[in-house]
Amino acid sequence: MVEYRPPVAELRLSRPELGNAVDAAVVEALARACAELHDRDDVSVVLLTAEGADFGRGSETTLAANGEPPFRCVELAPQPVIAVVQGEVSGAALELALACDVRVAAADARFSMPDIGAGRMPAGGATQRLPRLVGRAFASELLLLGTTFDAETALRIGLVNAVAADAAAARARAETLATRVAERGPLAVRYAKEAMLRGLDMPLEQALRYETDLTVLLQTTADRAEGVRAFLEKRAPEFRGE
Repeated sequence: MVEYRPPVAELRLSRPELGNAVDAAVVEALARACAELHDRDDVSVVLLTAEGADFGRGSETTLAANGEPPFRCVELAPQPVIAVVQGEVSGAALELALACDVRVAAADARFSMPDIGAGRMPAGGATQRLPRLVGRAFASELLLLGTTFDAETALRIGLVNAVAADAAAARARAETLATRVAERGPLAVRYAKEAMLRGLDMPLEQALRYETDLTVLLQTTADRAEGVRAFLEKRAPEFRGE
């Protein structure tokens, strides 16, 4: 499920015969993988992919063994996580994609949240992440009305960051984005992600102070000094994540 190609790691849903159904077993596997990633200083960015025609579908999920809500470990991963989605992206699988930082979709991707229509409450964060990402009106269409959005609609409303012709092109686009991230200062990337993620739950004044604290912390690192030297010497920086 996890493949390391530093500075990139790939998390892969590998149950195409089940439509990559996301269930309690997948939640536990993700938690273990995220724990590994947290300690990998050689990994700057993570790709989340799925085998087969569909990214994944809904299934009832549970809390992780540590009591965290499903997919929170993906959201809190220190590295940016880029999801590559194709075909059906529904229910818990969509909730997993929502926990990522960037989403690239193939043109055949279809996004839906069928839980409420089946008498279930979404349990993987969709009621909270969707309104924050696309606004209450579009979130209500997905959650309450059971509307299915195609890839172009998902792009228009901000549910995905890019749409490519097919699954292969979507993966290639995501790999290009991963390379761009990996070329940047890894500590600066991690701190910026943390500032955005934590700041959303803070009043603006507190979030700005938090941003300043992380900026001051970054100034003490060897990477920051290397960035300044590289700028003055007009060369590409050689960051070491220190």
